Amino acid sequence: MVQKPFNFESKSFKVSMFSYNVFLHVFMGIIVAIPIAYAFSFVKNNQGFAIYLHILLLIPGFQLLMGQSFLGLAPYNSWSTELTTVEKRRAHWILALLSTILVMVGSFYVMQAKSVNFTSMHGKFGLVALVFTMVNLFTGVAALYTTAFKKIWIPPFLSKITHLVFGLAAFVTSGVSLCYSYDKSTFKNWIGADAAFACIILTGIFTGLLCINPVYTTYKRVITALK
Repeated sequence: MVQKPFNFESKSFKVSMFSYNVFLHVFMGIIVAIPIAYAFSFVKNNQGFAIYLHILLLIPGFQLLMGQSFLGLAPYNSWSTELTTVEKRRAHWILALLSTILVMVGSFYVMQAKSVNFTSMHGKFGLVALVFTMVNLFTGVAALYTTAFKKIWIPPFLSKITHLVFGLAAFVTSGVSLCYSYDKSTFKNWIGADAAFACIILTGIFTGLLCINPVYTTYKRVITALK
């Protein structure tokens, strides 16, 4: 008996992909909401405004806007399915640019507010995520204007692959930095040690699941370039 190949356009497959997308958005909402609620506890307790602003800018910048910029290019994404390829890329650019602005403002503001920086694992991974984010902005410009950059000997496939790689690196390292912030005693005292550990697990799962499509896209581009 000859087995029929799986139909990627079947209704069951589409339902599965849309369900997976909804699942990711629910995860995203939880992961964004918890740190923001924690940030408001600083205002309530009259604690450091710099940390409060840092959280309110970095969490939406990385986990929300950068995450949505990835999802906007993915197939079967809820809000971008009816967009054309050009419109998806435009939406990706807007979200990525807003993400970069929030990340840079939130990072540099807390750096100047503190006398010592990057002593914790949270700070070190945060610095790496910031560097990758800024580099990714330039690779994104190169990917957007491939024709112009081709004249200065930057192949289009190379600019797009590097943009994907740096974007993934920025998002993953930001997730690692967030997990280390959950391990801090102040956060554990606020939410509880078990709940803090659950936040780490949820963030790890969310980061891994959201990176599936960008990783697959990177793989396809690399294989195509090698051929």
